[in-house]
Amino acid sequence: MPVVAAAVCPHPPLLIPELASGAAPDLAALRATCLAAVDTLATASTIVVIGSTPTASTSTSPFTFPAAAGGSFAAYGAPQVRIGSGDPVLPLSLAMGGWLLEQSKAAGLPRTYVAVPATETPADCVRLGREIAAGNDRIGLLVMGDGSARRSEHSPVHLHPRAEIFDTTVASALQHSDLDVLKALDPDLATELQAAGRAPWQALAGALEGATLTPDLTYNAAPYGVGYLVASFT
Repeated sequence: MPVVAAAVCPHPPLLIPELASGAAPDLAALRATCLAAVDTLATASTIVVIGSTPTASTSTSPFTFPAAAGGSFAAYGAPQVRIGSGDPVLPLSLAMGGWLLEQSKAAGLPRTYVAVPATETPADCVRLGREIAAGNDRIGLLVMGDGSARRSEHSPVHLHPRAEIFDTTVASALQHSDLDVLKALDPDLATELQAAGRAPWQALAGALEGATLTPDLTYNAAPYGVGYLVASFT
């Protein structure tokens, strides 16, 4: 099986200390947990970073970007922070994935970025994951995705009664490597709940079919009204 390790992380730009400002200490535990998960990818020979993106901003099929692709955080108030040597074409999820990689033990490994449109069907997401896992390389997957952005009255969007249930379902599926539950996530409900991780998580489910990796859910909280999940598969 070419997928030798996988990590699941959220992609809030506030993970970057230069952006977090006064909130940096509040996110220290989440940042450390993300980096510990990404460190497990160092056993791979190449890294594939999977993240969602609005359909209009994706590259041409098959939605891949090379290792040199750039990511900028100027829109979030930190123009001095960027990744890659190329033009800043990466959507936020992939830019954050690249930033985490560059802080980790897997920093020197070859990498490819894969953008999954937020409107991609579950079947196509699963198929994408299978295709990624079909190669001969020892692949480390870095799967970037937030849970619902409607977890509290202080969320970016007002509280939704199904938001916590949705995130809890995903957390349990990650903890127990329940790929069928991940594959069955409702894209319409995920859109309503503003859960950006739905499509990447379903790609993960396709990539892990037949794998014998051990799952470990290491973070499950919504500190700013957005569900953040961190897990590793080793």
